[in-house]
Formats: sequence, structure tokens, C-alpha cells
Amino acid sequence: MIGQILAAGDTNWGLVIGMLAVGAAAGWVVKVFLDKQRKATAETEAGAIISRAEGRAGEIVQKAEVDAKAEFLSRQEKFEKEASATRAELREAEKRLEKREDQLDQKLDMLSLKERNIEKAETQIRQKSDDIDKKSEEIDELLVRQRNELLKITQLSMDDAKRQLFQKLENELEHECAEIVNKRVTEAQDEAENRSREIVITAVQRYAAAHTSEATVGTVPIPNDELKGRVIGREGRNIRAFEKASGVDIIVDDTPGVIILSCFDPVRKEIGRQALTKLISDGRIHPTRIEEVVEEVRKNVEKEVMELGKKAAMEANVQGLHRQLIDLLGRLSYRTSYGQNVLRHSIEVAYLCQVMADELGLNGTLARRCGLLHDIGKAVPHDVEGTHPQIGEEICRKFNERPEVLNAVAGHHGDIPATSPYTPLVASADAISAARPGSRRESLERYIKRLRELEDIATGFGGVQQAYAIQAGREVRVIVDANKVDDATAMKIARDVAKKIEADMTYPGEIKVTLLREVRAVEFAR
Repeated sequence: MIGQILAAGDTNWGLVIGMLAVGAAAGWVVKVFLDKQRKATAETEAGAIISRAEGRAGEIVQKAEVDAKAEFLSRQEKFEKEASATRAELREAEKRLEKREDQLDQKLDMLSLKERNIEKAETQIRQKSDDIDKKSEEIDELLVRQRNELLKITQLSMDDAKRQLFQKLENELEHECAEIVNKRVTEAQDEAENRSREIVITAVQRYAAAHTSEATVGTVPIPNDELKGRVIGREGRNIRAFEKASGVDIIVDDTPGVIILSCFDPVRKEIGRQALTKLISDGRIHPTRIEEVVEEVRKNVEKEVMELGKKAAMEANVQGLHRQLIDLLGRLSYRTSYGQNVLRHSIEVAYLCQVMADELGLNGTLARRCGLLHDIGKAVPHDVEGTHPQIGEEICRKFNERPEVLNAVAGHHGDIPATSPYTPLVASADAISAARPGSRRESLERYIKRLRELEDIATGFGGVQQAYAIQAGREVRVIVDANKVDDATAMKIARDVAKKIEADMTYPGEIKVTLLREVRAVEFAR
């Protein structure tokens, strides 16, 4: 409208101004109205918000009061429980204190009673002490009177009486000391002889020393002497390879048709013998082939050893042996003691033990087991320290053998006390098997000849009446004429007999010379 008025030209400016004023007034009225309207709306909304806030605040306050009451009740309940537990602990402590107080009262009563008893005992002791003092004085007076009476009767002074008494005591003590010394010396000599015999035999057997050439030396036949050079090899390489692989020494000398093998271990010697025999028959002899053959033969011999052990266990009817015990039994087949095969000896001892056990009403099966295993320690090489009973007992203990077996193995030579009846059975069977004629390396004729030779040596001395070889030639008993030989001469004859036996005879172990001088006095009452 204003634009039209301006466009139309200059019209009535008063009308325009009036209209502007009216418009401005109307605008102001509208504005005032709108402001009031917005203010009323704002106040209404503010009231609603305040009202909601007040309601929310009331709910929060109410919830806080409820939570506070619940927390109060929970803490009150917890406090009551703790208070109750504390009161219970206090009551329990009070009871314990009351009990201790009662015990202390009882101990006080007991102490009071003991004090009274001690006082009473002290009074009695003082009385007895006074009585003893009085009696001691009386005894001293009595001794003085008796000493004076004895001096009057014997007409000896105190020094002379003491001297005679001491002389008598000295003579008695010298006699008793001489008897004790003689007894101990005799026991020591017997023990030393037995122990030395066992030590020497065991050491020789286990170490496989040169007590017999058959135990350490073997021979391998060869078709012709030309093979000796092939066995030796260029610059000795074949023989060195063989000795290194087998652990056996080869001796190639001028002996025709044979090669000699030497080894302290009989199992290794057998391996070397079989390996060398196979190499000679095969014809191919060089270091590589030697190692192959020796290893192959070693496996075969180990199998053979196991088979021998199984056969021995079956022959002796001993069951349940550990595999390693069977292997050790098989190795005993290659061990000898004075030419006697140790495995055959063990089987024989097993059956002897059974026979004696059956006669005594003991367990024959257990006796066979003890006898079969008694020399198992001899299968172990000499580089293991200890005696063969000790080593055998340790081996059997390792494989959980029964205590009777352990004691029999360890004690069959008397090294430890026998704790079961099977130990003396094994010792007896061992002695029977080893001492019977023909069991060891000599024929019956040689055995009888050796016994007769022992007796002839002993009877060749003057004053000897009779001589008897006993214990399979391990002892010779000489009986002399008591009228011609005195004690000192008897000792000399026994020593001379022993020296002559050592000089003139060859025998295993040792021979005991026992000389008997008997005096008989015969009278007739008529």
C-alpha cells in the first residue's frame, strides 16, 4: 500500500503518517498480547515442572528413607550376630579358664602331696643313712678285729699278707689270661684258615687266573698253517681288529694246526672261539668282516646263554625266576671251580637240598631254589667288588627273592649268621657236591692216589703210628706215639708234615694237618 501511495506520487503525507502510526500501535498491541500469552504459557509450564519436581523429590525422599531403614536393620542384625558370637567366645574362654583353674588347683594339691611324701622319704633316708653309718662303723670294727685275729693265727704282717694275696691273684690272672689268649688264638687260626681258603678259591675262580689253563686258554684248529698269516693280516691289522672286537687275545706261534685263544672271561673266550672258527671256515678275514662276525656270534652266544639258563631252571624245577637271573645261570655254564662246572654244581646242590629238606619236613621247592641260586654271584665279572655270596645276595634282593633265599645265598659259606633252616642245608649240599670223589678235576684213581700219598707222607716221619686222609683229601689226621713224642716234638712233626706236603704234592686250596698225641693210663682193680 505504501508503495502504491509512493508510486502514485506525493499524496497526502498526513494520511500516510497516520496509517503508519496506526500500524505501529497495532503492532505494539499485538506484541504486548503475544508477550503476555508467552508469559502465561511459561508460567503454566514452570508450575507444571515445579509440581513434577516436587513429586519426584518426595519419591526420592521416601525411597531414601526406606533404604536407610533397610540398611539400619541389616547393620543392626549383623551387629547382633557379631555380639552373639563374641558373647559365645567369651563364655567358652570363661569355661576354659575355669577348667584350667580347676587343673591348677589339682596340680597344687598333687604338689603339696608330693612335697609331703618327699619330706617323709627324706626323713626315712636320713634314718637309713644313720643306720648305715652305724653298721659301717660296726663292720669296720669287725674287720679290724678279724684282721688282727688272722694276723695272730698266720703270724704274718700286713705287708706279707698283701704280698701273698697279690701273688695268688697274679698267678690266677696269668693262668686265665693264658687260657683266654690260647682260646682266641685257636679260634682266630681256625677262622683265618677257613676264611683264607674261601677268599683264595673265590678270587681264583672269579678272576679266572691261571689256576688251570683250560679255564682261560682255548684252541681253534686250522686246516693249514698258511691261514695263520691271513689271521694276522698285513702288519697285524686283522689280529688287532679281532682282539679289539672280541676282547680275546690271540696267540699265533709255531704250534702246528691250531691257533690259541686266551681270555679271563669264559663267555668272551667262547665268543672269540666261535667267531674265529667261522672266519676261518668262511675264508674272508678282514677288519670289517671280523667286526660283523664277532657281533653276530655275540648275539648267538647270548641267546645260547639264555637257553642254558632256562634249561637249568627247568631241570632243577625252579619256576618264576627273573630273566636276568636266568641269564646269569646260563653264564655259570662257562664258569668252573677246580674243573667242576659251576652250573652243574648248582643244579646238583639244588637237588641235594631238596632231598635233605624232604627228610627234615621242610619245603623242598624252596630248598631247590636256594640251592640253584647259591653261587649266582660267581657269574658276575671280577671287576665287581665283593665276595660271591655278598654279590649273589645283592642280585637276588634286586629281583625280590624271598628272605630264605637271600640268607642262603649270603650265608652258605658262613659269612653271616643263618636265619633260616635252608642256609645250613645249602652249605652242607655245597660241601657234599664239591668234596665228593670225582666232582672236580681228577679221576677216581687219581683221587685215591692223592689220599694214599697224603697218608704215606705223614707215616714217613718217626713216632707216627697212623695217618688218615679225610674230607676228600682236605685234611690229614696224624696219630703219634705218646711215649716217643712229647708236645714240643708233636708241633714240629705237624709243621714238617705240612712242609713236605707243600713240597711234594700239587693240590687245589689247602690241606689241614691235625696231629693227635694221646696218653692212656690203664690199670686193673683186682
